[in-house]
Amino acid sequence: MSNIAGKAYGMNTMTPMHPWMTWVQRAIFMASRALPSFLSALLGLSIIHFARWAIIKRNQWPNLGQGKQTLQNDYTLFYSNFNGTWDQYIDAFSDGLPSGLDLFWFSSTRYPHSIPITPFKNYIRANQIDTDYYYNATPGAAQRDIKAALIVRRTILALAAQHQTLTPEDFQGAYAAALRAVQNSLGYQGYAPVASNDTKNADIHRADYVHNQQKSAATLI
Repeated sequence: MSNIAGKAYGMNTMTPMHPWMTWVQRAIFMASRALPSFLSALLGLSIIHFARWAIIKRNQWPNLGQGKQTLQNDYTLFYSNFNGTWDQYIDAFSDGLPSGLDLFWFSSTRYPHSIPITPFKNYIRANQIDTDYYYNATPGAAQRDIKAALIVRRTILALAAQHQTLTPEDFQGAYAAALRAVQNSLGYQGYAPVASNDTKNADIHRADYVHNQQKSAATLI
């Protein structure tokens, strides 16, 4: 089990809600989609890769061989990928969008509200489902690292396109201007400090697999 892959953390929570409250929660989600400005604080959290709330009704659970489920409650599924530690993420959520979080979990049974933070963290922890397998294509890069790398790539391609038409002196000037423009994007990618042994163990366990995949790819080339 590992919820961590490189700099990213994967979170899944399942919270029960009484069936007669499901329509209320669905209406809240519809309203939030119709009013994107309501989510501006959430969208401004650059540590978040992805976040989604979804409703699973008690008669919609897939049968994977365990037999048909007989449940009393519907459920709200929340899943997200983000950079940083679990505590940093919950703190940022609670600080940046407290009223919005209360709406998104409005119908969940025994939801304590996002402020004060300690009961909220306890609620999320009690309803969180650990990730059995979590893949990260860029484990040494956070979201901002990838955006910065794309900026540098576009700048290099633009310089390459100018190379044939500029004199050496003009190209030197264009290169200096481009370097100044991207200097804040020339960061260093690498693994974040270990916040959990799961991260270290996962890296060790997948090292042979990654090496073999790279070796196979080189052979095909």
